[in-house]
Amino acid sequence: MAALALAACASAPVPTFDLSAPGNFTARGAGSGQMVVPIPTALAALDTEKILVEPAPGQITYLADAQWGDRLPALLQARMIQAFENGSKLRRVARPGDGITAEYQLNIDIRTFGVRVENGTSTAVVELSAKIIGNAAGRILAAQVFSARVPVATVNGATVAAALDAASNQVLVEIVRWASVRF
Repeated sequence: MAALALAACASAPVPTFDLSAPGNFTARGAGSGQMVVPIPTALAALDTEKILVEPAPGQITYLADAQWGDRLPALLQARMIQAFENGSKLRRVARPGDGITAEYQLNIDIRTFGVRVENGTSTAVVELSAKIIGNAAGRILAAQVFSARVPVATVNGATVAAALDAASNQVLVEIVRWASVRF
């Protein structure tokens, strides 16, 4: 009887979503260097599995009916590396600790990754700051901020995850093309 009571109190599992890596694009490579992509940095509000929603400027909430399959920074690192492998055909990109000697490091800071509600309109917003660091000199060789916005028809797990995936894919393609000509 107690088991039945506990089962009735248990909530349904939260639907879990993944990001995809863009694969139908090309990027030119400039040289023969190798690059590592560490886990991106993010504020605590984004360093989570929860999907962020900004219902008003400065206000942060999370979708109750959706989550990412991993912490957002780890998920983005994996998809960034896959995007390089899929688009640049360079295949000289890895994680730190993969045993390669890399000439470059691509540092990513997640500035925004969520749904922003403004004037009754919902938009998936992805903004990433990218820096290519030369490991020999320890200097920033190139830096740029990349962003994309995709309209969100309804703020629910599946719709928001799809819109964020589309915005993320746009940004990842731009980063791969930008970085590929620099190493």
